[in-house]
Amino acid sequence: MARGLKQGQAGPPRDRVLTVPNALSVIRLVLVPVFLYLLLVADRNGWAVGVLMFSGASDWADGKIARLFDNQSSRLGELLDPLVDRIYMVVVPVAMAVAGVIPWWLVVVLLGRDATLAATLPLLRSRGLAALPVTYLGKAATFALMSGLPLVLLGQYDALWSRVVLACGWGFLLWGLAMYLWSGVLYLVQVVMVMRAMPRKAIGT
Repeated sequence: MARGLKQGQAGPPRDRVLTVPNALSVIRLVLVPVFLYLLLVADRNGWAVGVLMFSGASDWADGKIARLFDNQSSRLGELLDPLVDRIYMVVVPVAMAVAGVIPWWLVVVLLGRDATLAATLPLLRSRGLAALPVTYLGKAATFALMSGLPLVLLGQYDALWSRVVLACGWGFLLWGLAMYLWSGVLYLVQVVMVMRAMPRKAIGT
């Protein structure tokens, strides 16, 4: 009877589109041009920091909700959430470098790491894999970077408190950068292990 009821449902929960986590991811995506306008056009650093803080909080919330409630997890969310994360990891550092808040070498290191890992995707797909799972170290690194960037931006004001915030921001940034690079090294090691352990997938299979 239970099996019959499940088969009679409208569709598997993982095929859902209208979920709270997906809505939060879409809101985060819409806020990207808002952040760019506030930082580069309107010169409203405080509001730009607010956007980043909301985006970071909503990123945490959508993952928490998806894990706590089965009917809130979806295949779309598994694709959309990391995609929005990657967009923020590219757009925010580049915009802050354009604004003169952080040096360009930091942006080059971050994007260089991501480009190197992206170059391994064809190798993984030749083994039938779309990508390797995200590690906790990589998540911690992203959290540190996305915490440090708004703190550095908030530390641009000419006040004593802002200098303290700036120092904390750079602490998070450097710590996050080190973990980000190390997680990239571990990812490359996993790619090599996959290449050695798994045979190449035949074309058309």
